[in-house]
Amino acid sequence: MHEWRKTTSMSSITTMLTPDEQLRVDAAGTGVFASTHRSSVDDVLRDLRQCRARAVVLSTAFCREVPDLSRVARVVREFPQVPTVALLSQVDRGTARAVLTLGQCGIRTLVDVREPTGWRELRNLLAREQSTDLQQVAIAHVLGELPGARPGMRRFAQVLFELAARTGGVSDLAAAMHVLPSTLMSRFFRAELPPPRRMLTYARLVFAAHWFENPGLSISRVATQMDYSSAQSFGRHLRHALNLTAQQFRDRYDARGMLQRLSDDLLVPFRATWVAFDPLVNRRRSPRIRLAAGVPQPPLHGSS
Repeated sequence: MHEWRKTTSMSSITTMLTPDEQLRVDAAGTGVFASTHRSSVDDVLRDLRQCRARAVVLSTAFCREVPDLSRVARVVREFPQVPTVALLSQVDRGTARAVLTLGQCGIRTLVDVREPTGWRELRNLLAREQSTDLQQVAIAHVLGELPGARPGMRRFAQVLFELAARTGGVSDLAAAMHVLPSTLMSRFFRAELPPPRRMLTYARLVFAAHWFENPGLSISRVATQMDYSSAQSFGRHLRHALNLTAQQFRDRYDARGMLQRLSDDLLVPFRATWVAFDPLVNRRRSPRIRLAAGVPQPPLHGSS
């Protein structure tokens, strides 16, 4: 299942744990995250490269059996946007060295689960990672740029990034707003705002920029995640949208940078119009009063 393309109620995490820890992590994650248990760092890296995990949990006990822990550093280095958590469930003579080594690999979060409160801490930690995902950050960013936006506009911002995460099109956007595609596009056109298709293009590129924040993902893999037929197709899309190659885009933008580009190009220049705009309301022009021939008209106010 693709992380950003499919919005679900549960996160997917990859682990390297002892058998007992696997059972307890599965129990702790009920309703919050689903675990895939691996036995090697190569398997963990494969999950990350295929975008199957939103977090990694490594046991200090299990990691003592890994012959080359320096490969764990590669997990942290190549996927900095995927949180990696060390799990401490038992202490013996080798524990201190294992914790120190994982710290040297770049892991900064350690959860001690020797007490029941530790399992609750792990659950809450991974739940927070889920609740602060890019989709919510992007919606908040757009609405922060448009204080006082009307309800229909707030709904549009929400649907826009929900759809961008799933790679939807303008027809899907209109369906989620419960209007016809032609009606939606017409309302944007009459308001002289950037068209929905362009808004959706920029929103999708926010997610692409997020994927590129992980050096372990190739351009080809990101193109696949974004549902392009090939890296070349993705490159053509980028050149048309921003006049950049895929590598230039990767070098120039992270997700927040692309969100700011969306603001600079599509929101700020039209801010007053956006704030007054409601795509769910059909604002008809005031009807002209047709006067029947020969019918006397009442005097205008203020006339003698």
